[in-house]
Amino acid sequence: MLTGEFERQQIQEREERQMKTRVSLEQPVLKVCGELMLLIPMDCGGAELRESSRGIAEVHEEFLKIVIPDWLAGALRIEEGDVVRVHNSGGEFQIQRSMTAAVN
Repeated sequence: MLTGEFERQQIQEREERQMKTRVSLEQPVLKVCGELMLLIPMDCGGAELRESSRGIAEVHEEFLKIVIPDWLAGALRIEEGDVVRVHNSGGEFQIQRSMTAAVN
């Protein structure tokens, strides 16, 4: 019985940590040196997204830099100037096309 209670407590603590660091924001897609990417300021959501984007992002100066592979850009139908929504719901980094109009 104690094991089950301990597991429930661990799950609840993990969910509470995720709620505290949950971020959802919209960013324009940039094209730098032929690569599509997002540059999310660390002080405006990048720090909170860093953990969930491990392996696909890197910190570059004061930004969280996420390069968008061509296959993903094609699947999402995004290109330079489009706006995407990024979030870390469920502790996983997610990116999707935004309903907001393109910047350009």
